[in-house]
Amino acid sequence: MGGTFRPTEVIGHRGLGRGVVNGHRENTPGSYAAAAEAGADWVEIDVRRTADDALVLYHDAALADGRAVVDLTAAECAEAGLYGLAEGLEAIPEGVGLDVDVKTVMEDAVDSPARRTVSLVLPHLRREARRRRVFVCSFDPGLLTAVHEGAPEVPTAWMPYVRNPADTAIPGAVGLGCPIVAVDARALGLEGEEPRPGRRSLEYTVEVAHAAGLELMSWCPGPEDAVRYTAAGMDAVVVDDVPEALAALRDG
Repeated sequence: MGGTFRPTEVIGHRGLGRGVVNGHRENTPGSYAAAAEAGADWVEIDVRRTADDALVLYHDAALADGRAVVDLTAAECAEAGLYGLAEGLEAIPEGVGLDVDVKTVMEDAVDSPARRTVSLVLPHLRREARRRRVFVCSFDPGLLTAVHEGAPEVPTAWMPYVRNPADTAIPGAVGLGCPIVAVDARALGLEGEEPRPGRRSLEYTVEVAHAAGLELMSWCPGPEDAVRYTAAGMDAVVVDDVPEALAALRDG
């Protein structure tokens, strides 16, 4: 097995949690700092590129008004309330791990290599890896391969789409050379759901991932599922409400 996590660790999704948690909006320096203060072991951030090759913290491809982030300048993104990557990193204490979810764009397929999202992110990854635990997760397997080549010291996590089963996620991560596999909680099965034919048990899934040399994490289990996943030996959980999840894990 790899050594990215000290099982089971809690990763704050987009900071303190998705949306607005305790007054903190996701993917903002305040949310990141609050997640660390609440006790998260890691903070997950979403990174996108702008029209002028800056990196901003935002999950969706477009703003609420429909404008694509990649079509906007850094100044226009700031006017819309988005923060730059450097601002976000400054808010995360060095003792807290950094999970970078890199959001590639269609234009990465045709723009010059120097402008592609991964090229812009790599210097930040190399710098952060010298001062804290860091890994990269992405839906884009090509980006993960590029990180392997450009920053081999940074672990990567293969993150297939929401309901992709662990049956393909685990061998897919092995094939990509990723030490971590990230599986959505809805693909693993939620508390109270009826068993699905063909879906392996959580305990068996964790066992197979570990036997394959992988660390297994899940996004985004609710508090009850976070407790179940921890009991099954999962390496990390990415949660949508850090204080609530930590309270559930303490009680569980």
